[in-house]
Amino acid sequence: MADLFDVIVIGGGPGGYVAAIRCAQLGLSTACIDEQKDSEGNPSLGGTCLNVGCIPSKALLDSSEQYHRLQHQFGAHGISADNVSIDVSKMQARKHEIVKNLTSGIGVLFKANQITAIHGFGRLMADKHVAVLDPETGKLKQTISARNIILAPGSIPVELPGIPFDDEFVVDSTGALAFDKVPQRLGVIGAGVIGLELGSVWSRLGSKVVLLEAMDKFLATVDHQISREAARQFKKQGLDIRLGAMVKKVTSSPNGLEISYEQKRKQHKLEVDRVVVAVGRKPATDGLLAADCGVGTDARGFIEVDERCLTSEDGIWAIGDAVRGPMLAHKSSEEGVAVAERIAGGVGHVDFNTVPWVIYTSPEIAWVGKTENECKEAGIPIKTGSFPFAATGRAKAMEDTVGMVKMVAHAETDRRSA
Repeated sequence: MADLFDVIVIGGGPGGYVAAIRCAQLGLSTACIDEQKDSEGNPSLGGTCLNVGCIPSKALLDSSEQYHRLQHQFGAHGISADNVSIDVSKMQARKHEIVKNLTSGIGVLFKANQITAIHGFGRLMADKHVAVLDPETGKLKQTISARNIILAPGSIPVELPGIPFDDEFVVDSTGALAFDKVPQRLGVIGAGVIGLELGSVWSRLGSKVVLLEAMDKFLATVDHQISREAARQFKKQGLDIRLGAMVKKVTSSPNGLEISYEQKRKQHKLEVDRVVVAVGRKPATDGLLAADCGVGTDARGFIEVDERCLTSEDGIWAIGDAVRGPMLAHKSSEEGVAVAERIAGGVGHVDFNTVPWVIYTSPEIAWVGKTENECKEAGIPIKTGSFPFAATGRAKAMEDTVGMVKMVAHAETDRRSA
């Protein structure tokens, strides 16, 4: 007979592990199934975010920014250094140590809250049973069941048709975080959040970075005033962003790799040493749901849920990147807490109007609530105001005067767009 829990969480990322901890805090016997492994092949909680996403990327972003500031900004402070160099292996070792500390910390929290951590691939079966499969062989390891099940499988990078990842020269975001040396020429397909962050890392370390973006507008979802200023600053930093560029194929060439793309109805070729594909992410729902489990997905692989994160099956919930809404770690965590509260008989609430967004470039881009363009499209009367950092004493003291703060408020009530 299968082990019975109050709650089983499938997925140990920011949505899953937070949900599991909150369920345990509320007195529910909880198990969490996760298949992630670290670079040494050991089970590692934290999902994509802590292992190969948010945390390692921020570590490298900070390292590259320190290196860039030492080269280009510290002189104004009277600080000089000769023969500045970057040790990529040491930088990567620092990143690994940060990741290890944080992921092991989740394991400590699980033990403190008496959560049963199970390494494996979880598959939802009929009658609220979950099969735990060996991630490598697919063989059944055990079967467990629960009164409530929370699906938090996360997401995976999108692979472009005809441009397969080879994990060395053509890579996804995970591969781009693991380069052992600075590529002389780097092509990034996609100039969204992930592409800009990864491009910024290697550009600051000395790589010639070209970003090929299929859309004609740069950061189309960002406030237009902010995106225009961001594009200007990134160009000054040396990032070559080419809009309306439809990549057709990537092939080997005598000089490395050749990217073929179309822009303004003309065919172009770009020679690079490595290619990062950063065209978005998709729900990691392949193999998650047995045919008779009663839970379905839409055409894009998202699990169908209502406003409470409840699926079509009573007692089966889904959160995070695998459901509607933004693919953001903090949104996943908030949903995890809300679902845990609902399972325990409380009231959980997530306000999608106030989910903050951040792009960790330099300068960083952050916003919350509706943008000016969204308000105009919705017919909302607004007034706006902005203040440049160049006019603030603190920014001048930091030699960091690029950027601004912008507020969008209702023209009649003065309510902010959030």
